[in-house]
Amino acid sequence: MMKFKKSFYCFCLSFNSACIVSFGLQKREAAHYKFIAKIISWFDVIALQEINDNLEGFRALQKELPKRYKAVFTDASGNNERMAYLYNSEKIKQLEKIGEIAIAAEDLKNIKLPGIQSKFEGFSRTPFLANFKVSTFEFALVNVHLYFGDDTEKKSIERRTVETFAVARWADLGRKSKYVFTPNIMALGDFNLPKVEKGDPIYDALVSRGFELPEHTSKVFSNITNYKNYDQVAFLPGMKSLIKTGGVFDFDGALFPDLWDETKPTILRNYLRYYISDHRPKWYELTI
Repeated sequence: MMKFKKSFYCFCLSFNSACIVSFGLQKREAAHYKFIAKIISWFDVIALQEINDNLEGFRALQKELPKRYKAVFTDASGNNERMAYLYNSEKIKQLEKIGEIAIAAEDLKNIKLPGIQSKFEGFSRTPFLANFKVSTFEFALVNVHLYFGDDTEKKSIERRTVETFAVARWADLGRKSKYVFTPNIMALGDFNLPKVEKGDPIYDALVSRGFELPEHTSKVFSNITNYKNYDQVAFLPGMKSLIKTGGVFDFDGALFPDLWDETKPTILRNYLRYYISDHRPKWYELTI
């Protein structure tokens, strides 16, 4: 009898950092939660950012999801935001190691990059670490929503850069440790990464310690304004061979064609930003 490999999806759904779209800060209608839940239900592991300290919106979303989806989330940190994971408990097992990335105070001085004057003083929104298992494959996810600030301000870019490097360095040191829980580490979420290309300081910091950003076939950006690739899934070396496919789901173009008017693009985008999200889901399918 032939044996087939099992597949699971590693999926990142990011919400806008603006307060008007954060779960718990503004009222969505039931139809909007059903829509978001429908997309989520296509995947097995989901990382969410911008869950407000007020869990009203998140609870409304959970009610629309199949019962097999379990959740874990953090306390609120920067901008009063939580990080969360949803996972298909019929396929995925949550393992014991879970928490927020911890960097000792005495280690902060070691998180530095040439040409960057800004010092790393900790994360604005602490990355959320959780470990999972599917079949015999164990993996760690690091859910991030890195500092944004002002795209035109050097100080903001430097702060975002050192936060990015802190994540990359933590993952690299972790995978090389003899006590590593699992070397299969993925960082995913809203990196506020403008360009996936060498020379972009955020990109350079992210890949400086081994993370790889696989290409995908989608022709759209993760931001609905179609000019930024803020959302990423970064893999440590050795994991790219597991990738079957991946991309960015263009839900606005695929599911709202009747609302699109190329002469008035802001009408649809403002609707999506308020009721759904101004970030498109970034996803990968791994075969193991």
